[in-house]
Amino acid sequence: MYRRAYVLLVGIATLMGALAVITAISLGEKVVDPEGFLGPSWLRLPLLVFGALLLDMLPRTLWLSKMKPKVMWPIVTERWHSHWNRERLTLVVLGLVCFYITYVSYRNLKSFLPQVLGVDHKFDRPLHLLDQAIFFGHEPATVLHTVLGTNYSAHVLSTIYLWFLPMVPLVLTAWLIWSKNLSYGYWFATSQCLAWSLGTASYYMLPTLGPGFEYSFLYTDLTPTGASSLMEALSYGRVGVYWGGRVDAVQSVAGFASLHCAITLLVALMAQYTIKVRWLHWMLWINFAITVVATLYFGWHYIADDVAGVAIAVISFYVGGLASGQKFDRHGLASHPTTTTSQIPVDRD
Repeated sequence: MYRRAYVLLVGIATLMGALAVITAISLGEKVVDPEGFLGPSWLRLPLLVFGALLLDMLPRTLWLSKMKPKVMWPIVTERWHSHWNRERLTLVVLGLVCFYITYVSYRNLKSFLPQVLGVDHKFDRPLHLLDQAIFFGHEPATVLHTVLGTNYSAHVLSTIYLWFLPMVPLVLTAWLIWSKNLSYGYWFATSQCLAWSLGTASYYMLPTLGPGFEYSFLYTDLTPTGASSLMEALSYGRVGVYWGGRVDAVQSVAGFASLHCAITLLVALMAQYTIKVRWLHWMLWINFAITVVATLYFGWHYIADDVAGVAIAVISFYVGGLASGQKFDRHGLASHPTTTTSQIPVDRD
């Protein structure tokens, strides 16, 4: 019997990978792996899987053994047989590999955007005018700078915004390794891949640079932060790729839709539906709210970008839930897995 989560995960990764390769060939380019610090992909993927295994085994073994070498090995073997069975290994390997392919393809397709549609991002002005209309003729960024200030608040918002970069692989790995119900791991992995794919499609539907690049004069009053340094680096990277002849890098400037909003909301929704730790719910919802503010404060996105990001998160969350066998209550406030091990592997409590 077909396992819908398997099919959807592999299908998304295959489609995204094929689109990236076909686009690269048609443009006379090559697919670039933007995160190459762990070596070539054939080495990085086994390292990711091994890292996930080590992250689960090592801290637990050290804690339970109380640093006594003689009792460490029985703890490792017990955990291996009770937790790292075939179904768990399949989930971890499939989830990481499909996400990796989807994400690398997303970065390359995002980079190819100006070559496919041209460097004239004609939707910046309409979205900018929409922002002004929503704020009754005022600039959203200017209003936020006035209300929140441009010094200490900038550092706080920058820290939260940049936390997104390590958060994405960490939370995915956590759900794959530690979800007591295996279907929740498939739910999150499938939703993540869907979100990055829909985000890629949105770039081609409404190509924009974003207000921080198109209307940079609105942000000159901000104190220098990590976020501003990142924006400057992306701007130089864009110039280097398209006008400087760089062939070993990707450019990462594209506005619509906000995947920062999409992924942080997706994480908050997953925690709300699958984890019972209430303080964690609050922390992730606050992280999402601050991220939304940061996107406007620094000029990463227009308001419409954030709204589109929210829509992407909700769609991905729901479709991923259906694919992984979740059944939502009538009011959508709770869910529970309805699959059995013949459909989607589910641990029994």
